[in-house]
Amino acid sequence: MRNDKTENIIVKKTFNFALQIIDYTEALKEERKYRLADQLFRSGTSIGANVKESQNAESKRDFIHKMKIAAKEADETEYWLELCEASPKYPTNEILLGETRAIIRILSKIISTSKKEFNLKMD
Repeated sequence: MRNDKTENIIVKKTFNFALQIIDYTEALKEERKYRLADQLFRSGTSIGANVKESQNAESKRDFIHKMKIAAKEADETEYWLELCEASPKYPTNEILLGETRAIIRILSKIISTSKKEFNLKMD
């Protein structure tokens, strides 16, 4: 499944996103917001880890499964960022929230396109 000849935009985007999550969660920890920082760190960095893992999927079905896990982690990340935004005691990061939503849209498109291709092969 792996194709190293071309740049993979979602792999790069989720890697850079994870770096931003690391910085933001460090800022949360400086404000003593440890629990939410830990949850956000786990889900936010897991997106890219699952996308990266999908690049070595054993089958199209496995690829779709790993991308779905990445999408679930992105949804969870969006939730934690929305909590930060809604709480007056937490610093917000609208850029990260926008990036999360963009990643969710990209992952959704990848999943739906992959499912269509998979179903065509199965017919």
